[in-house]
Amino acid sequence: MTIDDRDPRLPAGRRPTLAVWKFASCDGCQLTLLDCEDELLPLAGQLEVSYFLEATSAAGPGPYDLSLVDGSITTPQDAARIQHIRAVSRHLVTIGACATAGGIQALRNFADVAEYRAVVYASPEYIDTLDESTAIALNVPVDFELRGCPIDRGQLLEVITAFLTGRRPDIPDHSVCFPCKRRGTVCLPVAKGVPCLGPVTHDGCGALCPSYGRGCYGCFGPSASTNLPAFVPLLRRDGMTDTDVVRVLRTFNAAAPDFAEASTALEHTGRDTTERPEEER
Repeated sequence: MTIDDRDPRLPAGRRPTLAVWKFASCDGCQLTLLDCEDELLPLAGQLEVSYFLEATSAAGPGPYDLSLVDGSITTPQDAARIQHIRAVSRHLVTIGACATAGGIQALRNFADVAEYRAVVYASPEYIDTLDESTAIALNVPVDFELRGCPIDRGQLLEVITAFLTGRRPDIPDHSVCFPCKRRGTVCLPVAKGVPCLGPVTHDGCGALCPSYGRGCYGCFGPSASTNLPAFVPLLRRDGMTDTDVVRVLRTFNAAAPDFAEASTALEHTGRDTTERPEEER
């Protein structure tokens, strides 16, 4: 998705207003924004931070020119609140795996939430939660989605800068294999038989894990073009059982459609997932 084509111009002399909102998340993506530090200084004079409780208690009433939304929708109150935020936001950008794919809390989507409540809480009737954790885009229109767990600071600054200049953010939609090759990293699955989600994972980390000999585990979610039915047999070839594959697909981006469909299909194959079949050994 891209920032929409509404007129980016603002009234003369007025700085655009920025709001940062939190739903169900760990705060890592908001901390990424705070950690930009020196990089934010050139932007500070061009933006008015109207609402960002992680950084300041000041809370401007809006409307806001740019809203950054972190976290997933997990309660009825969340579902109502995101509608209000969308109504007072000229542009709405979701940041991080929770906001774009439901986050780690979307593991509830594959389980019985009522059973969990009964086991964990002494008085489950007081817990008001939804059966699923959903991405922001499944609840309101979103102008741009920035992936990652957490997001990349360079990509975040690019999105903010693009908004200020009225252009499309220059965020790649290819897989982790592209930066991996640019770094000159030897392909782990080909050379060493190490399972790696790089071919089906959105770029954003610069292929950090493969550069240290560790297979990609998909923290930026599925890339723009994935073929999980063709890819899963390669993971089996490299030693993973179907149970292993389901678990690796159900981490930070468990509810991302491509990952969710593939993991659900594996759960319903009815095959023994503790050992690879003879023909694949």
